[in-house]
Amino acid sequence: MKAVLYEKFEQAPKVVSLPDPTPEPHGVVIKVEATGVCRSDWHGWMGHDSDIDLPHVPGHELAGVISAVGKAVTRWRVGDRVTVPFIAGCGSCSECHAGHQQVCAQQEQPGFTYWGSFAEYVAVHQADLNLVALPDSMDFATAASLGCRFATSFRAVVDQGKVGAGQWVAVHGCGGVGLSAVMIANAVGANVVAIDLDEDKLAMAKQLGAAAVVNGGDVADVPEAVLDLTRGGAHVSLDALGHQVTCFNSILNLRPRGKHVQVGLMAGDHADPQVPMGKVIAKELEILGSHGMQAHRYGAMLDMIGSGKLDPQLLVGDQISLEDAPEALMNMDKFQAVGATVITKF
Repeated sequence: MKAVLYEKFEQAPKVVSLPDPTPEPHGVVIKVEATGVCRSDWHGWMGHDSDIDLPHVPGHELAGVISAVGKAVTRWRVGDRVTVPFIAGCGSCSECHAGHQQVCAQQEQPGFTYWGSFAEYVAVHQADLNLVALPDSMDFATAASLGCRFATSFRAVVDQGKVGAGQWVAVHGCGGVGLSAVMIANAVGANVVAIDLDEDKLAMAKQLGAAAVVNGGDVADVPEAVLDLTRGGAHVSLDALGHQVTCFNSILNLRPRGKHVQVGLMAGDHADPQVPMGKVIAKELEILGSHGMQAHRYGAMLDMIGSGKLDPQLLVGDQISLEDAPEALMNMDKFQAVGATVITKF
């Protein structure tokens, strides 16, 4: 199969020919029809993820068709259209038994703990637990985002933030995760303030339902701007970027007893952000993490997509070839287009 491979961190990846994967007894092999280029892939290529062994094939936002099935798999057949959460639970630990596969201690992650989906084929573990069936009406480029950024945002807004109608929600960073969060928070009835430095992304946030936008480069104090717009602060605020500044601002712009949800990955130079703990105590704030979403929770999200309340297709940006993927990956931290970049030509 063709695949994108890097042999050293921060070294230019190459498109190479590798052996096709074979399914484990409890797993399947998926013919990849689309896979997103995500900032998390860039963190992996930079060496920020300790789970990666070299050489490595990145990619974790994927959708495709099952091409081979392990002998112990009971729920899936060759030809099924599927996606998979970027965190695959083991199915045996206490967290998995409680339905919390997203924090499984023995989790597997395509593109991190093993070779991923920047390839024609990818193997997936524990298929009966972790695969998600795709509606026939959904194209693969849209479906690829459900493995990571859109589902991650859904859990952050709905399950962790518990956002309700009429609440004010601040979203710091309008990349793929942030724009997804804007759409989802608006769909459940919240008033969204979107914050970014890029006017095109802020314009997109308005199109997706943001009640107000803040350009962080145009105001002297981002938290004060949000406090003013929301008449006292956000009920829920998300750092959708994963940066020390956006994390700090997200906590400071909360009203008393508000919730900060850290959904952007904190890695590299931003792994240990400063936290305004005095404000956390005085205002009785909550600080929550959010890490992917379990396969069994996809039904609620897919129902909202099917009803038209959510439209992740609006968030699909450039569609590129596998040959274009190395350059797109290396430039993730320098330039991010509006909408998700998706590999659809293999």
